[in-house]
Amino acid sequence: MAGLWFEEFAVGQRFVHEIRRTVTEGDNMLFSAMTYNPAPIHIDHAYAATTEFGRPLVNSLFTLGLVIGLSVQDTTFGTTVANLGMRETVFPHPVFAGDTIRVETMVAALRESSSRPGQGIVTFVHTGLNQQDAVVCRTERAALMMARPAQAAG
Repeated sequence: MAGLWFEEFAVGQRFVHEIRRTVTEGDNMLFSAMTYNPAPIHIDHAYAATTEFGRPLVNSLFTLGLVIGLSVQDTTFGTTVANLGMRETVFPHPVFAGDTIRVETMVAALRESSSRPGQGIVTFVHTGLNQQDAVVCRTERAALMMARPAQAAG
């Protein structure tokens, strides 16, 4: 299993995730359609050409999902129970089709669950960067994680 157990995380631990992804125009169009977001800034090239950006912006919720998704292999793959929430999510720089996104993660806090024995809450800070190292997304995410299973005596 690629993900880490609750006990394997430490406050201040940093991950520079190896997997990167180039965003395509199709990603943006499909995500916008699947989420019923008809905002012309995302799907209308003629409209977007009249804006300060000059081209469509990638939907920020796609960016958020991609940033968290790129972190999964190294952190929570197979060991997460649930996402508990995100806060202080910001998008300081736009994402455009053709941008390649990479992610760095830092563990900000840990605590054992008081209501769920054998589980704990890890607070991650995920930072998404484009190919020019501009921050395109930062979010603080709380995830309920499994503790390492007890070994059977024998």
